[in-house]
This record gives sequence, C-alpha cells and structure tokens, in this order.
Amino acid sequence: MALRDLLVYVDQTEGALARLRLTIDLASRHASRLTALYVKERSPTQLHDRGTAEMGLVSAAELARLDSRIEESIERAAERLRSVLEASGRERGLQTEWRCVEGPASVVVPQQARCADLCIVSRDAPADGNSVAYTFCDQLLFDTGRPVLFVPDSGSFATLGRHIAVAWDSSRAAVRAVNDALPLIERAERTTVLAVNPGDFLDRHGAVPVAQMVEHLRRHSGSVEAVQLEDVPTGSIGDALQGEACRLGADLIVAGAFGHPKLLETLVGGVTRDLLARMRLPMVMSH
Repeated sequence: MALRDLLVYVDQTEGALARLRLTIDLASRHASRLTALYVKERSPTQLHDRGTAEMGLVSAAELARLDSRIEESIERAAERLRSVLEASGRERGLQTEWRCVEGPASVVVPQQARCADLCIVSRDAPADGNSVAYTFCDQLLFDTGRPVLFVPDSGSFATLGRHIAVAWDSSRAAVRAVNDALPLIERAERTTVLAVNPGDFLDRHGAVPVAQMVEHLRRHSGSVEAVQLEDVPTGSIGDALQGEACRLGADLIVAGAFGHPKLLETLVGGVTRDLLARMRLPMVMSH
C-alpha cells in the first residue's frame, strides 16, 4: 500500500504555509504526487470588512477600492504558496500541481478530496456548543469517503507521520481509521497503540485484546507497541489520548470519527468532538 496522491487545502491564513511544508515533507517520504488546492474565496475577516463598509454607507468608489484590495490580497497569498510548492517540487523531485479554483471551500474541497488518497486541511474553528450544524471538518469526514488529516491552526510541527499514535477502542470507526492509515504506519519509524480504559470495550461485543491489534500492525511495521490508560473519566478521553501522545513524542494521531450518531455526539459530547475542538497534534480521521 502507498500514498500516491496527496491533496492539501491551502488558503490565506498564516497556517497554510506551514501546512504546505509539512505535506511536502510527507509527499517526499512517500514519493507521492502532491496537489495544492487553493480556493479563491474571501476570508471571514474580508467578508466582515466588506459588510461593515456596506453598512457604513461608503461610496461606490470606496467599496470598489476595498474590493480591489481584497482581491489583491487573495492573489498575493496564492502566488506565495504556489512559489513554495513549485520550488520545493523542483528541489525534492516531486510531481506537483497547483490547482486554483473558485467557489465555496465547503463544497469544492470535499469534491476534490474524493480523487486523492489523503486530504490535508486545517482544523476550523469549533462550532457553537449548542449547535447541531456541521462544521467544515464534519463535512469533510462525512462527505469525502476518504481519510482526512487535520493540522492544528497553532503550534509548531517539524515532522508528520514519523511516530504515529493510534487511538484504539476496537470500534468500526477505529478499524476504518487504522486501515486507511496503513500506508502511513508502514512508513513510520514507530507506532504506538493507545487504548483508554480497554476493559470497557473488551467487555462489549467480545472485542479482541489490544495485543491482537499490535500483532496485526507489526506485520506492516516493525516498531509497534501498546500503551494502556486506565480509569480515565469519559469526558477526559480526548485530552488523555492527546496528552499521552505528546508525552511519547508522537507527531500524528490516528483516530476513528463519530462512533455514535452525530446528533447524539453533539448532545452528550464525544471523543471526536473533543479531539477536534482541542487539537494539539496533527490527526488522521476516518468515518
């Protein structure tokens, strides 16, 4: 198995450049073709400025100048990212493509991601805790049918996928995530299977012991071990997983998404929501 086709979504935010460089490193190690997708869409700040200007009843000429500045900003960000992609592609001998399209990212990115082995994006701002509306992250997980790699908006990450922490609870979602991440696991220097309160899921539905998953992964990668965390409160599982992954020096977490119906997760919480809301490390998720 191999990652032959990577798609990274880049935008006007400062984190886009770091996300692009991480993906370039990942593509280089996997000999992958890399497509950088840039959607020509106004940022929330730009939309706010435009709306404020309209409400302030400024002249048509002033609105035109503001629109011009916004468009120039969008083009400058695109040119900066494209230059980095093309220069890095030449330096590392990568096959790259700069894909610049128009339309809402919430529609464009899921469609484009369907034709890639892995889609790399930023984590969007968490939704209102009382809202059942899907966020951009939710849409990608539900709509693409592909694994999605989320990179936190803040923090500094030197590598991606050299030490992988697998969040394992023997659920269908966890199985799907592990299977989708096998190309990453096979190239990783080290993989740690993290099981939180394993007795809980071992007692449900006759789940197999954690050691059996470790044995399976060792057929794909030589360095695999298990770490079990006991007596973790239900509402703290996401934080415990990330805290242990950070302590171990992992640079990527693999986790299943939405093991329960989305409405139930929204009402009672859920590990998926906690992981996305307080993300500390890059994370691959599958649904």
